[in-house]
Amino acid sequence: MTGPVVNPLVLARHLGAGADSASGDAAYRSLAEGLKRLILDGRLPLDARLPGERRLAETLGLSRITVTAALDRLRADGFVVSRVGSGSYTALPPGPSGRRDPVHHREAAGVIDMATAVMPASEHVHAAYAEALASLPLHLPGHGYSPVGLHALRATVASTYDAEGLSTSPEQVVIAAGAQNAFALLLRALCRPGDAVVIDHPTFHHAIDAIVRAGMKPVPVALPDEGWDVETLTATIARTRPRLIYLVGAHHNPTGRVMSAETEAAIAASAENVGAVVVFDDTLKELWFDAPPPRPHDLGRHVVRLGSISKSWWGGLRIGWIRAAEPVVEAVVRTRASLGLGAPIIEQLATASLLAQNDEPLTIRRATLSRQEAHLRQALTKALPEWEARRPPGGLSLWVGLPRPVSERLAGIADPLGVRIVPGSRFGVDGAFQRFVRLPFTLPESDLDQAVERLALAWSRLNEATHDRPRSNMRHLEL
Repeated sequence: MTGPVVNPLVLARHLGAGADSASGDAAYRSLAEGLKRLILDGRLPLDARLPGERRLAETLGLSRITVTAALDRLRADGFVVSRVGSGSYTALPPGPSGRRDPVHHREAAGVIDMATAVMPASEHVHAAYAEALASLPLHLPGHGYSPVGLHALRATVASTYDAEGLSTSPEQVVIAAGAQNAFALLLRALCRPGDAVVIDHPTFHHAIDAIVRAGMKPVPVALPDEGWDVETLTATIARTRPRLIYLVGAHHNPTGRVMSAETEAAIAASAENVGAVVVFDDTLKELWFDAPPPRPHDLGRHVVRLGSISKSWWGGLRIGWIRAAEPVVEAVVRTRASLGLGAPIIEQLATASLLAQNDEPLTIRRATLSRQEAHLRQALTKALPEWEARRPPGGLSLWVGLPRPVSERLAGIADPLGVRIVPGSRFGVDGAFQRFVRLPFTLPESDLDQAVERLALAWSRLNEATHDRPRSNMRHLEL
């Protein structure tokens, strides 16, 4: 499979008006910095072939000398590599290679965990477990294994889709030990090592891990400033002919954006043309602020939806599900045993109890999240005004832009100061998104205030360390 080719018109759109607003030395610097930022932000995929210098100059309305000088600067900095007879390709300079996962570090006293985007359990979760325990004796005579899950829970999940207008039978539902386990089951059932899996970029970091560990190749398609780049997505699907496409549509993790019904339909149609399966991860769709996401539609038997109780109710309740056509369900059941023999019975019963409740508990949680999101964003604006944070329509976290691509260094400085964060590079492929951090707003306001204070101190120390460096080391930092 060959790497993607950058469309010069799409590239010009990403660069914006700034590409041709300067002249002379300023023009080539502006172009170089613009391209560098697109690569660091993941909006230009790595190992993508850039347009030829002449065509790029014509499209951008710049002289060829300016384009040549910009590419030469990027080659010197390691953001472009040239291959004889093949052209110039996007790249990243050597840098930190560790992909530590703060979620799996030992708990430390006094550390504020801004790495885990989940809410604490409410009293309704305890009540659901109590109800599940009372009904458990009915299930004890059996062996407790179920490759598809308890019928009562599958029927309840199916009814939630029915209520949204997506006709679903219990036979179309498979219960898993969380949505992450559900995705791993789909990868095992539908793909083979070496297969391409198209993803939006950035995306849920554990999904990237699952794809890579299963021996498959994630094919990232960069997210634009708003929505999804449908043109590039459909072109990538046609070019790579993937077995599977994984997209987080509501609310996207980590950006919080919501995919429109029209975009879902366009992607589903493109996937059907190449015989691919589309997986829409809806695990955060219940956590909206002002308006719910679009209702799901029946887009074909090749469309699969993932759901979960863990994000909306409690991370410790590890129950998720797959909503799919019967052939996909059968494939999952055939291959499931190597990854697990089912989900715990008592947790399935507790989930069924929570899903059967009215919407009032979730309404309260949405209001809490909305208030905490506003509080975190305002605290960041006051303490770190140079950081960029937009209010998302829902979800659990902010996708915060930094002035420079230093998120891994920031995480390393912040941890000893008592706040644990996830650098943006964890949500990308090949080191992208060093200019971003994901900051959840799932903690109480007092904890959020302390976290921002410690992040401001970490940022100050990072700036001091940067200014103390010799000028010869500055070119990779001043971006």
